[in-house]
Amino acid sequence: MELLTGDGTGSDFVTFVEQRSAALFRTAYVLTGNRDAADDLVQEALERACRHWRRASVADSPEAYVRRILVNLANKRWRKLRHTSPAEAPPDRADPVDAYRRVEVRDQLIQALQSLPMGMRTAVVLHYFHDMADTQIADLLGISPATARSQLARGLAKLRAALTPEPTLACAPPVRPPAPVLPSLSGRVPVPQPRQGGPR
Repeated sequence: MELLTGDGTGSDFVTFVEQRSAALFRTAYVLTGNRDAADDLVQEALERACRHWRRASVADSPEAYVRRILVNLANKRWRKLRHTSPAEAPPDRADPVDAYRRVEVRDQLIQALQSLPMGMRTAVVLHYFHDMADTQIADLLGISPATARSQLARGLAKLRAALTPEPTLACAPPVRPPAPVLPSLSGRVPVPQPRQGGPR
């Protein structure tokens, strides 16, 4: 990612980029599911933060300041794609040679996240990737805490449904197939015997 720092931002901005750009990229990636899109979002968010770094640097958390820019850009991008381009690039695929299937699990999670509406997706990402409370999520997204809690709960329910494997036949008790009816040695077909106490 090529960063355009501009003039007069000071070494503290460069230090911030070196230390926190990877974390910002992870946030962008789980929001978009695409590395190129995530890289573009981080680039634009840092460029905007660079232009207002004096304000960002005195905020309670400069990273939270930049993350707000990033989330707003991600939401803007999602709305634009939804209305103009349904054929968005698919999420990056997992490396099939991963020995411990961690990459595959990550891939499944990313795909499941992409199936969520953007509001639910953002709430889940902010809560579980950044340990943000519902009030903080509400403040960042400009919604009420009740709406944030609802988005989070519904998003988690959809994720669980998407990630929980459906039961297979292998999990059910085996069904014993009926015994085949074969001709007897005399050439007659065996007749089933009536049940005890049944009609004669």
